[in-house]
Amino acid sequence: MTQDQFTQQDPTEQHAAPGSGDRTVEHPGRTADLDVRPDHGEDTYRGTGRLDGKKTVVTGGDSGIGRAVAIAFAREGADVLITHLDAETDDADETARLVRDAGRTAITLSVDLRDQARCGEVVERAVAEFGHIDVLVSNAAYQMSQDGGIDDITAEQFDRVMRTNVYAMFWLCKAAVPHMPPGSSVITTSSVQAFQPSPHLLDYATSKAAIVAFTKGLGHNLAGRGIRANSVAPGPVWTPLIPATMDEKKLDEFGAQTPMGRAAQPAELAPFYVFLASQESGYMTSEVLGVTGGTPVT
Repeated sequence: MTQDQFTQQDPTEQHAAPGSGDRTVEHPGRTADLDVRPDHGEDTYRGTGRLDGKKTVVTGGDSGIGRAVAIAFAREGADVLITHLDAETDDADETARLVRDAGRTAITLSVDLRDQARCGEVVERAVAEFGHIDVLVSNAAYQMSQDGGIDDITAEQFDRVMRTNVYAMFWLCKAAVPHMPPGSSVITTSSVQAFQPSPHLLDYATSKAAIVAFTKGLGHNLAGRGIRANSVAPGPVWTPLIPATMDEKKLDEFGAQTPMGRAAQPAELAPFYVFLASQESGYMTSEVLGVTGGTPVT
């Protein structure tokens, strides 16, 4: 269903569930590989100038939530630097095209964020291109479902999850904050998993809980500098990461456990990042916005 984001709709029927026709794909997954293409707001998101002139960084901006955020930011008037992996270059190029179609500057940077020096390079490139950073969205993440839980999670997988999801966030924030003027915003992507952990995503859930704690503390830490830090905690969202990290049985059921009975589309998450990036949320810091289809984040 493609409708304007301002049109009143029944939220349980606004988007169809991906359905049982989906199949697994090779990690990290590309949008073109999916049987059911995610909705990133390409045809629906309308900006209202809330981020005019902002200079922004979105990690993992090639697809999924990151692409939806990049599109929304650009249509709200922001320039956007996105990061991606080498295998995601085609998706990143498409995101950049959509940003440029909105009349804004788009920069793509292929980088593995598990290395502190590479995180520093992301910030250096953004500052070289933009002069400063108004909004940092730490969104890139890694997960791999393991039905056996702790028995099947190797030390190597645990390390990859933590370096991608937690260490990279810390390194990016540490490098970016000196280049963020008062009024800037750090936005992290946590998860309902931080509050309602699934055994097959034990390591991922642990990393997302760490993001929540870090964000709350960072908001207090930076309040005196006029920089806010908040988090969006999505529930199940249909992105290439899902069929790249889950088996077909889990794909059949993906999102059905929510009170709304379906997974979200990336386009449904983007407005919350816009809100946290804009002055509309100027009195909000150290908060977590749950966008979960009704599952509690407590």
